[in-house]
Amino acid sequence: MAAHRNILILTGAGISAESGIDTFRGGGGLWEQHRVEDVATPEAFARDPDLVLRFYDMRRAAIQTREPNPAHAALARLEQLWPGEVTVVTQNVDDLHERAGSHNVMHMHGEHLSAWCTACGERMGWTGPLLDRPPCPSCDEPSLRPDIVWFGEIPYRMEEIHAALDRADLFVSIGTSGAVYPAAGFVRLAREIGAETLEINLEPSQGTHWFDEARHGPAGRQVPAWVEELLAGL
Repeated sequence: MAAHRNILILTGAGISAESGIDTFRGGGGLWEQHRVEDVATPEAFARDPDLVLRFYDMRRAAIQTREPNPAHAALARLEQLWPGEVTVVTQNVDDLHERAGSHNVMHMHGEHLSAWCTACGERMGWTGPLLDRPPCPSCDEPSLRPDIVWFGEIPYRMEEIHAALDRADLFVSIGTSGAVYPAAGFVRLAREIGAETLEINLEPSQGTHWFDEARHGPAGRQVPAWVEELLAGL
């Protein structure tokens, strides 16, 4: 694999689970006490904004108490030492990749530590609550919402992601269910351009059969081992 210059890595909830961040609708997971329709759609926000803002305020506060785990650290090390391009496309809305030291990260589903003003369109870093309707620092309107891609909304940076896929020699999926589109379709796009494909997941995903190779087990163990293999081949 050391011959593959450009590496595109897709990460999902499984890479952050070992940092104590709930996985998407897993057992004891993020959505257990709320229906998706009540907290993660534009319609929910229009119907009961207090419920939605309270929910995301809780998640935003929790994210800031978590720390990157060995899988995040290994990917940051790979980016630092690999002679080609290493791009992380994440479905996660935490900032653990960045705090571990990764710089080339694209958040396709938004970020908890960001707010979006629906009045002026500005996006800004945000660590506090939104429930009390703070004014937008840019336009002073009380129009901030979580900068999260809700169900029914278009994921961010898709053109950039597809461009990175086109450049990839190796596509790696880490900690994803293989069930949520468009990310679940990336492996097939990678295969179409001739990239090799690798899945690293706690257990086989719904799309395991699309990958050239699959490694199953905790990300905190599997990802560092894979990175060490790559770097040893330099």
